[in-house]
Amino acid sequence: MILMLKVGIVGVGKLGKIHLRIYSEIKIIGTIYLADSNPEAVAEYPDYKYFADYRQLKDKVDLVSIAAPTSNHYEIASFFLNHKIPVLVEKPLTQNGNEAKKIVALAKKNQTLLFVGHVERYNSAYLAIKKIIKNPLFIECHRLNPYPGRSLDISVVLDLMIHDLDIILGLIKDKVKKVEAKGVKVISPTADIANARLTFKKGCVANITSSRISEKKERKIRIFMSNCYISLDYAQQTVEIYRKNKNEIVKRCLPINKEEPLKREIVDFVRLVKTKKFSLDYAKRAKNALILACKIDSHINKQANR
Repeated sequence: MILMLKVGIVGVGKLGKIHLRIYSEIKIIGTIYLADSNPEAVAEYPDYKYFADYRQLKDKVDLVSIAAPTSNHYEIASFFLNHKIPVLVEKPLTQNGNEAKKIVALAKKNQTLLFVGHVERYNSAYLAIKKIIKNPLFIECHRLNPYPGRSLDISVVLDLMIHDLDIILGLIKDKVKKVEAKGVKVISPTADIANARLTFKKGCVANITSSRISEKKERKIRIFMSNCYISLDYAQQTVEIYRKNKNEIVKRCLPINKEEPLKREIVDFVRLVKTKKFSLDYAKRAKNALILACKIDSHINKQANR
């Protein structure tokens, strides 16, 4: 007999609704509970049990997804970790590095899984190339979005750029030596467009641009190595590999088995909960990406205050 898991979703906004759809497609998920302080957020889901206070989920769920605003991540995740309930919290992990360190320490203390929603880790195109990346020399990232009207409690660095920081820290096994950054507030109270240049100790340079006021969407990373250049499109889940062959550049398109990254991520989270496997690897990398993002934000704010 298969033991069905009960899940709670805290925050039923745009992203929380996607979590709900995915959990409902996973065979070993039984009851799904919803929690949101705004009753209107769950009005379209009358068949699901709803709570205005997420604390009421404590004795009802085996795992929880947190898709609430970033400013609430630390409080909500701490509550469930203190009750030894595995947590998947959407990125960024928390709103600052100090909170991130505390929440990772809490997960370790309670030996409870803390999973962070860095969805590009599960992008089929990224999974296809991560093992062939060797000693990158230069990395260029562009992540551009139209104005979202959401996640405006954080800057574009913590909202969008953090995806690329997480991937870069996964590809480059080296420490950041120097951070340079500039950003501009256009519509929001925090930066809406930002550029960061990271120099690593062994010489690799990463140039990252993120915007949430672009006319079009773009999510690309280009990785340059010796005699090889890889272009990855996260949105299209495509990879082009360019290699030097004598005096010419030869392009090869890598075959990709495309899957929905968020579904792959949630399925992995459920698998770890089901098998009772504890790991801090997911949370530690997310913590490091957040600390780096906050450092970039700090550079931007110092530039703005000059």
